[in-house]
Amino acid sequence: MADKARGSSDLYKETLLAGLWRENPVFRLLLGMCPTLAVTAAVKPALTMGCCVIFVLLCSNIIVSLMRNLLKPHLRILMFTLTIATFVTIADLFLRAYFPDMSETLGPYVPLIIVNCIIICRAEACASKNGLAVSIIDAVGMGVGFTGTLCVLAGVREVLATGMIFEVPVMPGAFVPWAAMGMPVGAFITLGLMLGLVNLTSKGRA
Repeated sequence: MADKARGSSDLYKETLLAGLWRENPVFRLLLGMCPTLAVTAAVKPALTMGCCVIFVLLCSNIIVSLMRNLLKPHLRILMFTLTIATFVTIADLFLRAYFPDMSETLGPYVPLIIVNCIIICRAEACASKNGLAVSIIDAVGMGVGFTGTLCVLAGVREVLATGMIFEVPVMPGAFVPWAAMGMPVGAFITLGLMLGLVNLTSKGRA
């Protein structure tokens, strides 16, 4: 009994850590590149997008896991998409109702969560094959890993582009903002450098 409990604990730990680092959606799997590049000019929209992804990922994983034994092979992608679209609509309407400015800032990228490869990937690779507990932990790990990545990229870009983070000045008065970091080119440069750093770190540990 103790061995079984220990085995379950190890499985949950491995599942959580996989999403946070070993199989990080952005740095490792290169999934969700569209929002990663589009909404990381500042930390607030990046954090909001990450929270929306966590909500959709968690809810869709729960529903897919609960109905996994009822899924038909030729209908599974349709069911995944309908499930995901339901929770994306909830997130989008919530933002429009309570955070209209942020909803306008994010524009079409919240509705586009419906086709975010991270969500569909976890539904297919994890939730449709595992029980509720593993599916929830997988969603939390992947969602937090994705959100953390967005916030790191956004933090670097916002500081270099404006000298501020969360609209609070953090750079000395002599700092000259790098306007390019607030533009699309800044997203590609920052992401490329981060990916290179992650690869170097991984090779060093290997």
